[in-house]
Amino acid sequence: MRSDRQVRFAAVGDLHCKKDSIGSFREMFARASEVADALLLCGDLTDYGLPEEARVLADELAAAKVPIVAVLGNHDFESDAQDEVCRILGDAGVQLLDGEACEIHGVGIAGAKGFAGGYGRATLGSWGERPIKTFVNEAIQEALKLESALAKLRTAERIALLHYSPIAATVEGEPVEIFPFLGTSRLEEPLIRFPVSAVFHGHAHRGSPEGKTVNGTPVYNVAMPLLKRAYPERPPFRLIEFASAGASADDVHESALRQDA
Repeated sequence: MRSDRQVRFAAVGDLHCKKDSIGSFREMFARASEVADALLLCGDLTDYGLPEEARVLADELAAAKVPIVAVLGNHDFESDAQDEVCRILGDAGVQLLDGEACEIHGVGIAGAKGFAGGYGRATLGSWGERPIKTFVNEAIQEALKLESALAKLRTAERIALLHYSPIAATVEGEPVEIFPFLGTSRLEEPLIRFPVSAVFHGHAHRGSPEGKTVNGTPVYNVAMPLLKRAYPERPPFRLIEFASAGASADDVHESALRQDA
């Protein structure tokens, strides 16, 4: 559990909670509460974005006795009921971020869903038909949400919480043809202007667990199907340790971004 010098976050995404998922997540959430000081959820909380699914998840989350911070994923928008999904989960104590920031135990968290569009030289540009421009604009707006949230953080340790990936490295393992739909480098740009201690995302079920931004920030893909496959001996969440707000500089150097196996 949390000491005066350390704060632990358990992170997982892509729960894809269904109406028949009753009892599927309680043990995991209870275990996360035992070893972490807060729970981070990286989108695709529900499978079809249905209020009924959100109610099941809200009941499951009752097993988590720590603060919960989340962002939505693309699946949570499928039924155009995302506002009701947010209301249900909010009533259950989940703090949902969509371009906002919060602070947990002295660690700042900036959250946004993110969007698609591709990476590096293959990033889709805003040129040509109006639907293409609309698509690219959505990615730009999500990047601006992330930047706005990051700009609000004043803590020494900072986390970026996303659903889509800001780098190509953590989607490697997926078919190359779908890379443009798994995230975009536009999300990496705010992370360079406003550096963070770590980035968590989901979405790429067959991607890679870890990567780094161009300025060396660790990026963790915490999609639950990936974690189950990559670390079958562990509970399906990623546990990362940070220095607390009152820690010394030596403590920050020694404990920030240490993973508890």
